[in-house]
Amino acid sequence: MSAAPDGPRVAVVDYGAGNLVSIEQALMSVGARPARATGPADLDGADLVVVPGVGAAAPAMERLDAQGLVDPIRRWIEAGRPFLGICLGLQLLFEGSDEDGATTLGVLPGRTRRLADAPTLPHIGWNQVERRRAHPAFEGIAPGADFYFVHSYAGALDDTDEVALAETTHGRPFVSAVARGRLLGVQFHPERSGADGLRLLGNVVRHVTADLPVTA
Repeated sequence: MSAAPDGPRVAVVDYGAGNLVSIEQALMSVGARPARATGPADLDGADLVVVPGVGAAAPAMERLDAQGLVDPIRRWIEAGRPFLGICLGLQLLFEGSDEDGATTLGVLPGRTRRLADAPTLPHIGWNQVERRRAHPAFEGIAPGADFYFVHSYAGALDDTDEVALAETTHGRPFVSAVARGRLLGVQFHPERSGADGLRLLGNVVRHVTADLPVTA
């Protein structure tokens, strides 16, 4: 499936982790034009930046630093431009990671911590995402819909009231989606979550196209 010729341009950050083909195909299916970003110049002209991925925080941050992308990503978010972090891409938004002691982007207050009292690790498979508030990214998606997860760690916010968007339970509840302004982060993989995952990506792309904030 080819990208829509007039769809929004999405910079998919490539730092050597995750199945980029899956997220690119999913974005194309909802009308976006994804292109891989391996350096700062690749963010120029983008309508949306997506940081996907699986893996650990320390090597991801090392690769982003080597590619000169750490500060450009921070500036992109600080400027209030549309951003989507998926799985590790969400975890990197926090101040640090207990997985390997990495210092991460520091966009959100808190740390990535090991899932507490989890019956199995890693947490792999479908699980409910319970929204704490309304958000355009979840338009047309039933409350408590299932999404696909693959992780052992999740971000723990210092203050969940303003930023936390949804939570999921695997052992103790953890934050599975965050939103602030035009920033959205999800711990699950929408590109692997069937129709609801594609709907979520489509909602994000449509709001970018309409130049609307991805916020409630």
